[in-house]
Amino acid sequence: MTNVVVVGAQWGDEGKGKIVDYYTQKADIVCRFQGGNNAGHTLVVNGQKTVLHHIPSGVFHRRVQGVVGNGVVIDPEVCVQEINHLKQMGYLKTQRTLSISSLAHVIMPYHKLIDELREERKGADKIGTTKRGIGPCYEDKVGRRGIRMGDLIDPQLFYKRLNEVLPEKNEYIVKVLGGAALDLDEMYQKYKNNAAVLKPYVTNVVLMLQGALQRKKKILFEGAQGAALDVDHGTYPFVTSSNTVSGQACVGVGIGPTHIDEVIGVTKAYTTRVGGGPFPTELQDKVGEHLREEGHEYGATTGRPRRCGWLDILQLRQAIAINGLTSLAMTKLDVFSGLENVKVCTSYRYRGRVLKEFPENIEILSQCEPVYQTMKGWRVDISDVRKKAQLPSSAQNFIKKVEMLLKVPIALVSVGPARDQNIIFKNIF
Repeated sequence: MTNVVVVGAQWGDEGKGKIVDYYTQKADIVCRFQGGNNAGHTLVVNGQKTVLHHIPSGVFHRRVQGVVGNGVVIDPEVCVQEINHLKQMGYLKTQRTLSISSLAHVIMPYHKLIDELREERKGADKIGTTKRGIGPCYEDKVGRRGIRMGDLIDPQLFYKRLNEVLPEKNEYIVKVLGGAALDLDEMYQKYKNNAAVLKPYVTNVVLMLQGALQRKKKILFEGAQGAALDVDHGTYPFVTSSNTVSGQACVGVGIGPTHIDEVIGVTKAYTTRVGGGPFPTELQDKVGEHLREEGHEYGATTGRPRRCGWLDILQLRQAIAINGLTSLAMTKLDVFSGLENVKVCTSYRYRGRVLKEFPENIEILSQCEPVYQTMKGWRVDISDVRKKAQLPSSAQNFIKKVEMLLKVPIALVSVGPARDQNIIFKNIF
């Protein structure tokens, strides 16, 4: 039995969807354990591009069961649209192929409105939220005033909970944020209709997974965003609203840590981030533009251009520590094709001092200058390469250098967006 956690090792957008899709070939169940529709996992299957927001990437393997855990926050309207789209593509033919935790919290219209109004008030100091209501929904969760999927699918209970919560939300929206109040009955009817579609999928995920573990099923746990966006361990306050690290895989679906066998961190061959916050290796030159255009670095959810920079070893070491990574999957190595030189950041320079560790204080991080090691690039297209020995020597040297600096093996290298554009170094299952 092998149960594997796949998490982002950077600031998200590392290509986790593709990596999860690949490893799902050997899995029986794929579980999404945190985040919401602020994260989009892009997959290219049989030449067709699809972006998933709630449903695990492994859904494209028909024999695999998808699970949305209690750690996820769900926008019912978006989830229904996603289910309908997948059905039109020929997936999710039976209800047993998808399970949604009854304990998962629901993103309500007031969450999205509050998110948007807050960002507008911050002006230049805004975090860069997707305005999908993720943060306010998690706030209500820890504030013990949230509405869960189990509440949503019970019409009477849902109306009762909504009637308890909405007056306070409307007062805050109107008096503090200067917005317009939301109508209870209109909201209730809209969400009631979505609930009717989702109800057959809502279940006790904890019991379901316990049964699967007893039957020695192989489970893949799919994270969203990345380690540097973790609400505790990331570049706070420029972070997401959930724990993105591997430990959340257990909390976010309801299993014990003794069931986890492997933890894979996904990293690009370079680094990107979206929104505000410090980014020591960010490039604002022709190389940064090359990475953005060749890597198609535009947000899957928002379409925003991503900030691009060289690979940051200090940031990745931090990700290895807080996730307990056993292997790495490196994506987008093909994007380097055509560059004369490639670089990795091996330390920072801060006020005359050399830093070898990623600082927790973002005021310090924002003033750090990267110290690079430069390596020879390559001109040839590597998107058709499927074996390590077929890579240009300079590409092989880049991989070896990263492994040496991080002291963690690279299990897979992706050289393109398609399902089969991979070079396998290590068999996880």
